[in-house]
Amino acid sequence: MSETEVGRSPDPAGSEKKKSGNLGLRVFLARPELGSFLAATALLVIFLIIAPTMRSAKSLSTVLYDSSTIGIMAIAVCLLMIGGEFDLSAGVAVVTSALTVSMISYQLNLHLFVGALLAMGVSLAIGLFNGWLFVKTKIHSFLVTLSMFFMLRGANLGITKAVTGEVATKNISEMGGFDTLRAIFASNFHIFGFNIRITVVWWIVLTVLAMWLLERTKVGNWIFAAGGDADSARAVGVPVDKVKIGLFMGVGLLAWFYGMHRVTAYTSVQAGEGFGNELIYIAAAVVGGTLLTGGFGSPIGAMIGAFIFGVARQGIVYAGLDPNWYYFFLGFMLLLATIFNLYVRRFATQRKVS
Repeated sequence: MSETEVGRSPDPAGSEKKKSGNLGLRVFLARPELGSFLAATALLVIFLIIAPTMRSAKSLSTVLYDSSTIGIMAIAVCLLMIGGEFDLSAGVAVVTSALTVSMISYQLNLHLFVGALLAMGVSLAIGLFNGWLFVKTKIHSFLVTLSMFFMLRGANLGITKAVTGEVATKNISEMGGFDTLRAIFASNFHIFGFNIRITVVWWIVLTVLAMWLLERTKVGNWIFAAGGDADSARAVGVPVDKVKIGLFMGVGLLAWFYGMHRVTAYTSVQAGEGFGNELIYIAAAVVGGTLLTGGFGSPIGAMIGAFIFGVARQGIVYAGLDPNWYYFFLGFMLLLATIFNLYVRRFATQRKVS
């Protein structure tokens, strides 16, 4: 055999290594957390350089707390988006939950535990109604939850003013059960000089639980299937309608959870709060790699996305910049993440890597 022929002979081992390497690269790039992790790292380094006051343990504790207030809701919103749907009522639903526990307990002189359970029922009922209406009418979840957003916003203000005579609830810090609820939902502890709010711990725990649900359970497979192709999922026996109703109720549950933090951390609630937060939750999920079209995403990515917005919101303040730039940054990151996710997914799903 000539030297030329030897040079042209196939190398099965080399070819297999190349294929294996290409597959590994596609799998790595297909991780929804990749882009958000790189962005979070770069953003944190930039703000640590330009904002020296952000380098203290106190400042970083504030960043973590701010991130957790976005991240808790972003988990539920992320799961719903993986399932192929949106919830534009998530922001005001948090306030509805906080208002419910506060007003019911105060006006009826009930133990706060009773008010909290009733508020949970209200939050779950809102999620159930959103899911049921979507399933029964086939109206896009964008429109169903946009309608709920307006109804809840009006009800929050109207009912609060009718019951209390103001647009804020009464102080509940002296009521029975407050200290226990505050310990669960709004306490803090110190470690290595950091003042860690309990919401940070819950944020991490809920993210781990969401990842376990998606990666280790049959329900997780159903969520991906329902968001990827609902008709095909139904054809193989996936209870798509029940899955989507459950996801809407999951948003309601975490809206109650975060609402409990709001009311126990600040003892009273402004009825007009929450407006616009639903977009931040969605943006955190998208920046974390969740596709707007459904069927792909990760709670860890949503966690990183929430951290990005927490770093930006606090970093802009520590750097002495106009806080209004935060919203420009939010929009820019959302657009950038959408473009990045589009190209990465195209590359990762190609049969061959050029």
